[in-house]
Amino acid sequence: MYRLITESLLGLRREGDSLRFEPCLPPEWTEFKILYRYRETLYHIVVSQLNAQGDDNSVTLDGINQPNGVIPLLDDHIEHHVTFKIIKSLMDLNNQS
Repeated sequence: MYRLITESLLGLRREGDSLRFEPCLPPEWTEFKILYRYRETLYHIVVSQLNAQGDDNSVTLDGINQPNGVIPLLDDHIEHHVTFKIIKSLMDLNNQS
């Protein structure tokens, strides 16, 4: 059940030593937070849906942009902070009204 929720709804998918984001969130959700453990290392993850123009989602790891949208997972015993910002498309915004 945990894997179903994290992969299908939240869109967090582990692929080897990396974490990929492909969320399928309800439009009314603006944000969620998850604490993800990889071996002995914690990742504080915040995923936000923004009502904004544009189509550029962004993923950062410890404040550094991850251009491919993939987070490398390291077992370095240091807590890491990940932000994933999803820009809702104009089509999504129009369908809500």
